[in-house]
Amino acid sequence: MSATTDRTPDPASTPEAATGTESRESVRRRRAARPRGAKQLDSTALIYLVLLGVVVVSAVLTAVEGRNFFSQGNVWAVLTAMSVLGLISIGQTLVILVGSLDLSVPYVVSLATVIAAGGMKGLDSNLSAAVFNTLVLCAVVGLAMGVLVSVFDVHGFIASLGVGLIVSGYLATNYQGSHGDASPALELLGRSGIAGVIPTAFIILLVAAVLVTLLLRYTRLGHHLYAIGGNREVARMSGVRTAVPVIAAHVMCSLLAGLAGLLLLSRTGVGLPTIGSQGRYDLLSIAAVVLGGTLLAGGKGSVVGTIGGVAIFAVIDNVMGVMQVNPFLKDFVRGLVIVLAVAVYARRSVVRRPPRFAGNRPSLPIPGSTTKEETA
Repeated sequence: MSATTDRTPDPASTPEAATGTESRESVRRRRAARPRGAKQLDSTALIYLVLLGVVVVSAVLTAVEGRNFFSQGNVWAVLTAMSVLGLISIGQTLVILVGSLDLSVPYVVSLATVIAAGGMKGLDSNLSAAVFNTLVLCAVVGLAMGVLVSVFDVHGFIASLGVGLIVSGYLATNYQGSHGDASPALELLGRSGIAGVIPTAFIILLVAAVLVTLLLRYTRLGHHLYAIGGNREVARMSGVRTAVPVIAAHVMCSLLAGLAGLLLLSRTGVGLPTIGSQGRYDLLSIAAVVLGGTLLAGGKGSVVGTIGGVAIFAVIDNVMGVMQVNPFLKDFVRGLVIVLAVAVYARRSVVRRPPRFAGNRPSLPIPGSTTKEETA
């Protein structure tokens, strides 16, 4: 007489337990399930650890060239280089967090320089009006892109590319060479700083970074940006009005690009219709954001990490300038840094927890079926 067991097999009676061994897959899952918060750095801590290493290597290479990396002039140059790219990258962070993209930032930067310089005409009395008009125009450009992305459901890549080409065509048609003249007060701002080491432009960058960080962490708009970037459809079904945050992200991105253009104007003294595209701020800002740990798909990232990515690019460009490296080699180094960073983040982003229903877990038998363990 045979009887079919209806009980879950005892784990202790499995062959693995009987022999005192554990399968390789089971060991991998058990180890992966352990909390790793204390052993693994997050993306922000990792990027600043990399920045520290880049600074050390740069100091050594600069010393080999007979220069001091931490000299007053060199530190000023690094922080000044960070200010313009940093402002653009902060705006790009907002756009990428919401799952979009902005390729128009270099043209917005150029537009800001020519509009502001043309409005100032070298007079301090025109400074406030020219700055206001410039920032309003930049906001209108961002508003157009935000409406295209959120209302008409155009992909951010296409929308920003199209708007950027429109702005580029306007600049090429109406401005040939330098245009206008910056006011003396604005030029003084570009040369001013604290103790001859920290430029005022860098202080403006820090203020912008703090304000945007507070917005992302403590406001409803910031939380909605993360939610839409994580999953736009889920955010919509949860009651989030997805159009408003997307438009706000694009408007703030264009405003920050316009502010970066004003900082460039304070250093050049005249408006230049190609200064943004020559600086390649579209690709460099995206690279800095990705290097700082923000996912291109959206929903995860921080301004603090972005500033770290900007600092790495500024330090690398500075030391390569000191060493008089070939421009093509500069691009090679930048590309290598970006690829390595993305590869590291991709590997670290793998979910390290076992599946909910493990394949080697004992399961209940189906009623009416027989198991291999039959007793006579």
